[in-house]
Amino acid sequence: MWELIKINKRNSVLLLGAMGSVLLILGFVLGTVFGRGNPQAGWIGMLIATGVWLFMMLISLSSGDQIMLAASKAVPVTHDVHPVLFNVVEEMKIAANLPKIPKIYIINDPAPNAFATGRNPETASIAVTAGLLAKLNRDELQGVVAHEMSHIINRDILFVTLAGVMLGSIVLISEIFLRSMFYSSLGSRRRYSSDRSGGGQAQIVMIVVAILFAILAPIFAQLLYFALSRKREYLADAGAVRLTRYPEGLAGSLEKIAGSTINMESANKVTAPMYIANPFRGKKAVNLYSTHPPIEERIRILRNMTHGAAFVNYEKSYEEVTHRSPVVPASALMPEEVAIREGTAESKSTQTAKKQARQVGDLMRKVSQFAFVTCACGLTMKIPPNYKGDKVQCPRCKKVSAVTKK
Repeated sequence: MWELIKINKRNSVLLLGAMGSVLLILGFVLGTVFGRGNPQAGWIGMLIATGVWLFMMLISLSSGDQIMLAASKAVPVTHDVHPVLFNVVEEMKIAANLPKIPKIYIINDPAPNAFATGRNPETASIAVTAGLLAKLNRDELQGVVAHEMSHIINRDILFVTLAGVMLGSIVLISEIFLRSMFYSSLGSRRRYSSDRSGGGQAQIVMIVVAILFAILAPIFAQLLYFALSRKREYLADAGAVRLTRYPEGLAGSLEKIAGSTINMESANKVTAPMYIANPFRGKKAVNLYSTHPPIEERIRILRNMTHGAAFVNYEKSYEEVTHRSPVVPASALMPEEVAIREGTAESKSTQTAKKQARQVGDLMRKVSQFAFVTCACGLTMKIPPNYKGDKVQCPRCKKVSAVTKK
């Protein structure tokens, strides 16, 4: 396992180095254009780009996980809100041998999905949507939590945060340049149309090159970011199966997530790679901009694991399904016996769509600090947090009950 973490760290450094090179070149090109002939302007632009990146990196290291959670509208919850979720996270924390149980958040969104974030295992957080909790049974929820635990073990959470900040820096600098060129384009055209010298023509060429690079740099950075993100999803699937010893749990959860037609409103292009599955609907086919491998392929790999739940079993299934080069590093393919367990009785139970919708609604109300008051007649009243009174009358039996707010 430590060898796998070492390889992940090395790949992260290589990727961040490549994205850093893109950022520095972008700063140099834009500095050269704005300097208009000053031989030192390119280096000044490179220094400014580095300064922007360092500033955003410091913010990322100090509070990047909280920024990601806030951007996803995740809310910290207590054990009372969803006891099963807390129990599953604690089980997987023990199985993964983490030093501390991750903080638990719920995203008030009906689309099923989840992600993990943080700088290291000691500061990690796991966020799941209300829709995920309503749709999955316990074994499936365990598979999703184990997948996110694997991201924490493999140190993927720090990589995603840092790479996201790097990508954000490149996009920010490109946007500033393109907007400034748009607003000054008329004056630039007049100035350079009256300048027939070679210097003026060379400056026009540099402007064109800079515009092209400002457009292509974020695209290239995204390609690097997304390519390695897809590989990490396979590795997290392999780790999840090893932790739970039940491939069908994760396979079933991915199948339900893929079957959802609800678009996730709280996700964006920067946070999308963090989720267990692509949060945007209508993007099932993998392409250069995909943040995840094809979910149908991941399900086939998991359900093809019939002889064990070790890394070597996942790698064998991966090669049989995809016919591609190995995804699990050779150092992690040690001979070990990890037997597949039987599913629990709950994994065979099903819920109606109506019951799932009701559970999503109730859970989202709990996250939003609604008070649940059960009358003596059996009716449960859901009191919004802005309700001013300390008593409420039951609409069925007219009995008055006390409202206890948290």
